[in-house]
Amino acid sequence: MKKAISTLAILSTFSCFSQEYIVRYENSKKSEVQLTLSKFGETQPINVTFGHFLKLKTNQTLSSKKLSSLHEIPGVRYVEINQEYKTQVEPEELDQKFDPKFYQQWGLKNTGTNSGSIFRPGKKGEDINAEKAWEVEMGSEDIVVAVIDTGIEINHPDLRDNIYINEAELNGTEGIDDDGNGYIDDYQGYNFYGNTTDANDDNGHGTHCAGVIGAIHDNNKQIKGVMKNVKLMPIKFLNAKGSGTLEGAMLSIDYATKMNVHIMSNSWGGGGYSEALKEAISAAEAKGIIFTAAAGNSRNDNDKWPSYPASYENENIISVGAMEPNGTKASYSNYGKTTVDIFAPGSKIISTFKGGRVKSLSGTSMATPHVSGIVGLLLSMNRSMNASEIRNILIETSAKSRSLGDYSIGGRVDAHAALTAN
Repeated sequence: MKKAISTLAILSTFSCFSQEYIVRYENSKKSEVQLTLSKFGETQPINVTFGHFLKLKTNQTLSSKKLSSLHEIPGVRYVEINQEYKTQVEPEELDQKFDPKFYQQWGLKNTGTNSGSIFRPGKKGEDINAEKAWEVEMGSEDIVVAVIDTGIEINHPDLRDNIYINEAELNGTEGIDDDGNGYIDDYQGYNFYGNTTDANDDNGHGTHCAGVIGAIHDNNKQIKGVMKNVKLMPIKFLNAKGSGTLEGAMLSIDYATKMNVHIMSNSWGGGGYSEALKEAISAAEAKGIIFTAAAGNSRNDNDKWPSYPASYENENIISVGAMEPNGTKASYSNYGKTTVDIFAPGSKIISTFKGGRVKSLSGTSMATPHVSGIVGLLLSMNRSMNASEIRNILIETSAKSRSLGDYSIGGRVDAHAALTAN
């Protein structure tokens, strides 16, 4: 089963941004907690709906004894490092300028020879069976997928018509929080790294993930997404280098939860166990929101060494590993017979990128949005399905290939089989 690591253990293991800590406290003890924490440094509130949190910024070097003393403050539930998360993309990326057509997207339709010089096709090409799936369902503009990442290039020619618009704010009064979600003029998502309403992508990773989910079909541009019809909500907490903090992740998930999205797509990880992050995901779970998560790129057995957020035991989490075109586990991909749910195409995936371009990237980052798109197709067909039902359908209908059977609960995800499951 998935394992938790103690809070104190990770405090001494992972680096933080400028000695920052996340403090979970009881609201009735707020003044006492703030007063005591002021001896260590500056505190700032973290405004989320699933609990009461403060960020402690200190220039002190906190010993294990001092950290233990923070936990003993009356009203404090726990203290965690404001740890760092990163995109789950492999550094061996291709930055080639080319004009891809749909036939080059092996993850959607793998002919075994449609990769040119980029891939070494396997004896039998494997994919998510997208074309047959589209005969059943193409998606719905009523389905909102929050891409929690580096943002999305909102005006990308292959994405702009599928970008989410907050009609309440767009048609409201400028400078007013028209929808009452705590954020002013958030027309198209939010930027929690810069604390602005501009969630445009300055890295490219989030734009790439968004294209896999919902690049526009049949517009004579570049590629096709798993979903033809969808609304993609850009939520940025990772910076131009692809890094962000626990605080940013908490705020991002809380925002998406308040906005009642259907799916959160999360192609990031790298931190240790965090109770605060788990609480954020649990709040999303309580509202029936599905949380797809990259299993990680550390060649790691997640059964033995959990990778978060993919390894939390929440029923709404779908943990995704990456596979090669021949259906084998990608060498970099994490795996886990009891903790990784399914595998999806992840190596040399062509998708949208910043600057209006396309790019080939590899990683469990690329596998995850394939699954996010399939979940979106399932919800488009049947909105009444809950997270547990969808997760089980994906696992039960996955292709149980010999090459992936030992690496996950299921196998290779199959969109058509999932959509036609009885």
